[in-house]
Amino acid sequence: MNPLRNVVVSLSALFTILIIGTAGYQHIQHWSLLDSFYMTVITLATVGFREVHDLNHQGQLFTIFIILCGTGLVAYAAGSVIQLMVEGQLRTILGRKKLLQQILKLENHYIVCGYGRIGNFICREFSSKPVPFVVVENDPELCDRLNEEGVLFVRGDATDDDILINAGITRAKGLITAVTSDTANVYITLTARGLNPDLFILARSGEKSSEKKLLRAGASKVISPYTIGANRMAQAVLRPSVMDFIEIATAHHNLELQIEEIRINPGSNLVNQTLMSSDIRKQLGIIIVAIKKRNHDRMLFNPSSEALMEDGDVLITLGEPNSIQRLEKRAAGQTS
Repeated sequence: MNPLRNVVVSLSALFTILIIGTAGYQHIQHWSLLDSFYMTVITLATVGFREVHDLNHQGQLFTIFIILCGTGLVAYAAGSVIQLMVEGQLRTILGRKKLLQQILKLENHYIVCGYGRIGNFICREFSSKPVPFVVVENDPELCDRLNEEGVLFVRGDATDDDILINAGITRAKGLITAVTSDTANVYITLTARGLNPDLFILARSGEKSSEKKLLRAGASKVISPYTIGANRMAQAVLRPSVMDFIEIATAHHNLELQIEEIRINPGSNLVNQTLMSSDIRKQLGIIIVAIKKRNHDRMLFNPSSEALMEDGDVLITLGEPNSIQRLEKRAAGQTS
């Protein structure tokens, strides 16, 4: 039986025996309600006090019945409550330990600070990819929600060094700070940059004036959801066809067309090949929209067929999801 149900049943039975005992003493001994209730309680508690009044033979037999039935119920109720408390604590401790062990195994993952509306959406996008990630959240209700959804999380303040270390910041690939307060985002960025100088940090900015502060604090990139949202709404009116195309190409659930970025690894057969010699367009039907050169901010848009691909370059591609997956394997150096 469920421990919680055990508690409910045992307490209900105990309450019932209190009613029976009180009513029984009133009927048999003709005592007042308070005297009858008091006699029932001290009998069940086995405290050894004297009877409230002298008992007749029927009262003595009734007291024996209360002792035999009631003391067992009291012990059962106490045991049920203790079981619920111990099992609940053990479940919490063991669950937390398992969670921390899973986080310790992560490498090249992302840390999402804040599980509000923006953080929740980011996590859903990561899960659909899938991309390994850990959430840092301080709100108890949101932590309970994360636990129910099976999302890896660390409860605490993301500006605390120990909390970010528990989230694996020294092994992480990137951090996204998406809390609502710009001040908190600045502190989180400063803390994260101090713990991992090579970390990619994406920071959310609510105010235009906060972007420079976040960049000075160490953010690799700053994004304002309000600015982007307003821009897309304006473009949806001014250039609806263009926005429809972007929406189709960037939606992860789309099955016909997808824009993706693919990094070329050292072991790939694409290294030191041109777009023409690689036969990407011919074999896979993928359009290379742009090439971001390694160690440069330079982006080659609409590259020529003679554009050379090198180790570390990032290809911005447009094509069918299945074809893009095949190109990803090829860029990673996988033959299958």
